[in-house]
Amino acid sequence: MKSVTVYMGPRCNFCDAAKRLLNRNNIPFNEINIAFEEGKREEMLSKSNGRKTIPQIFFNEIHVGGYEELRALEKKGELLNLVK
Repeated sequence: MKSVTVYMGPRCNFCDAAKRLLNRNNIPFNEINIAFEEGKREEMLSKSNGRKTIPQIFFNEIHVGGYEELRALEKKGELLNLVK
């Protein structure tokens, strides 16, 4: 299974929704809180081509996008195949 990384922040409803979606699909993930981990905001910006919103989600090094993109993958039935 691919490594899933979620760049997130405090008091973020979309971050919470993304984590619930991943948990619901039994997909393990690593959380990186850009508010508390030094340099991680810059890392996220670099990896996501400057996207500033959170969450930003990656499967291995492939940028998936945010919660809405993740939810769209789930609705299309493509999510589980992409993380294999």
